[in-house]
Amino acid sequence: MQFTCLIYSAPNSGPQPGSPAFAAYMKAYGDFTKKVQDDGKFVSGEALQGVETATTVSVRDGKTETIDGPFAETKEQLGGYYLLDCADMAEAVTYAAMIPTADHGRIEVRPVVVWDS
Repeated sequence: MQFTCLIYSAPNSGPQPGSPAFAAYMKAYGDFTKKVQDDGKFVSGEALQGVETATTVSVRDGKTETIDGPFAETKEQLGGYYLLDCADMAEAVTYAAMIPTADHGRIEVRPVVVWDS
């Protein structure tokens, strides 16, 4: 079963680029990625550019509308994700707790819908 681990944190809440702590933080991400790959759980995962690069799209009455930035103004922002293949939610949560941002942000774990064909 596949689960997305959506990685949320407030801007500037974790180690900042250029700081000694940031190198350790990025190494922890590399270590986590290697672990889920070695464990056969990794499907995909990527970091996202900042919310200032986002465009939100909606269609109303057949007209496409775009807004610069994310839809919701929140303190925590989506920074990336992992897509993991886990036995169940409990296993997915175990892996999500290992994601370095869990120490200062939040990891939202959601099952992926499997559509019947």
